[in-house]
Amino acid sequence: MLSRKSKPSSDVQHISLSIKRSYNEVYKFTSNPANLPRWVEGLTGNISQVDGEWVAESTNGKIKVRFTDPNPYGVLDHEMELENGYNFTNVLRVVPNEQGCEIIFTLFRQSDKSKSEFEEDGKMVEADLAKLKNILEAERS
Repeated sequence: MLSRKSKPSSDVQHISLSIKRSYNEVYKFTSNPANLPRWVEGLTGNISQVDGEWVAESTNGKIKVRFTDPNPYGVLDHEMELENGYNFTNVLRVVPNEQGCEIIFTLFRQSDKSKSEFEEDGKMVEADLAKLKNILEAERS
């Protein structure tokens, strides 16, 4: 079970985007850690399993990535652990919506982030979700 290891924040953004692919297709793609570098800008393209854990190369060094167990509810939360031991949880959901689905990322402002850094983080999440949408909708063509 993943848990939030930082203090609760009053600043929260729910960032969502419609994707014209089925819930099952989107869940399958986004729940596979090997696909993260394809759509998450901060990852440099290298991700592999090391001693049973997913380890990604990022602009901030190595990051361990732990996803929730596969589930029928569209929960894609994943914990990221930086080399310095700092942990944070990315709250991510896929929700069916007629012939497509919604992808929803809940961004919490971390206690060490300024308001402007929080806003920049939101823009990065929007860009990542747009890239995910483009990848998944292009694969259908």
